[in-house]
Parts: sequence; structure tokens; C-alpha cells
Amino acid sequence: MCCFNMKEHKVTMSFLGKMFGTSGKKDETPSPQQAIQKLRETEDMLVKKSDYLEKKITQEINIARKNGTKNKRVAIQALKRKKRYEKQLQQIDGTLSTIEFQREALENASTNTEVLKIMGYAAKALKNAHQDMDVDKVHDLMDDVAEQQEIANEISDAISNPIGFGTDVDEDELMAELEELEQEELDEQLLRVEPAVGEDLPSVPTAEPVALKPSRAEVEDDDMKDLAAWAS
Repeated sequence: MCCFNMKEHKVTMSFLGKMFGTSGKKDETPSPQQAIQKLRETEDMLVKKSDYLEKKITQEINIARKNGTKNKRVAIQALKRKKRYEKQLQQIDGTLSTIEFQREALENASTNTEVLKIMGYAAKALKNAHQDMDVDKVHDLMDDVAEQQEIANEISDAISNPIGFGTDVDEDELMAELEELEQEELDEQLLRVEPAVGEDLPSVPTAEPVALKPSRAEVEDDDMKDLAAWAS
């Protein structure tokens, strides 16, 4: 956006005064939303006018070019109109800058206002929720809860402890008895593994040995011997 001097700034503010109806009359103060809407409408109108002036400037430049050598008077008049359009365009640019700044400021203020309203609403709700609460009573209640929990734990421990189970048993004595039982078990295992002496040895025969019956070949051999002896 182009810069503008104090005179142009006064013209701009006068234009805004006429636009929003603040030329001396005390009207009802608009809400931020209403002012933002008016500024947006003004921005749209000025943007359209700016586009129109840019087109007019382009047209005047074309006229000046066409008549520069043919009709200097017409060309000079076109350049004069171009200068006026450029000045108006410069003023509109300055006005748009001011309006944009005001609109952003109002939008931020409106947002902050809504946030503060919500925070105030939440603060009231929180205060209402805590109005029946006493900090000291809350601490006392938590102490009571902790005490009752401790009592409940003690009761659970007492119930889970078997009745009649000796609490004065000598653990060393129990360990010695356990070692004795383990030794007995080892001894029994060794006896099952090693056989008794002479258990697997064959017994000594007590009966007379039985004469074996001669085989058929041996009988025939003896017959042949007898026959040979008889023949001689």
C-alpha cells in the first residue's frame, strides 16, 4: 500500500466518518461484530473501486499513446485524467490500510472478549462446585479414609493367618528333620541300585552228573571195531 500525507489522512478519516455516520451525531455505539461487518463491506467496496480506477488508468494510458503524435491535446487530457485516477487510487490504498488495521484490532478484541466471557463463566461454575466444600473437611475425610484402609488391611492379615499354626516352631529343628528324611531317601535309592552279595551267582549243583547218551556215529564206530576184532 502507498503512503499518504496528513492531508490525505484527514480526507480518509473524513470519508470513514461519513461511512459510519460519526459526523458529529452521537449514535448508538455499535457492537464489535457490527463494526467488523461494516468494515468488511467497506473493504469490498473500496477494492471494487480500486479495480475500476486501475482499468481507467490503463485506458487513459492507451489513449495517450494513440494520440501522442496525432493529437497532443487529447493525449495531455488523458494523462491529466490518469493522474487524478492515480491520486484517488493512492487514497483508496491508504484507506484500505486503515480499515484493515481497524478490522484486525476489532477481531482480536472481539476474540479476547469472548475468551474472557468463557473464562468468567467457567470460574463461576468452578466456584459454584466448590462452594459446599471445606478444605479442612476434605483433609479430615482423606485422613479417615486412610485410617479405615489401614484397619481393613490389618483385618485382612488377621483373617488370612491360619488359626493354631505354631508360631514358635524352631526352624533349625525342621531343617535337620528334613535333611534326615532326604538322607533316608538317598540310602533307599542306593540299595535299589546295588544288588546283594551272591544274589546273582549260580548255585552249586548237588546231584550226580547224568551220563550223556552216545550219539549214533559213536555207536556205529564201536560196532565196526567189534566186527573187525571178531574177523581176526
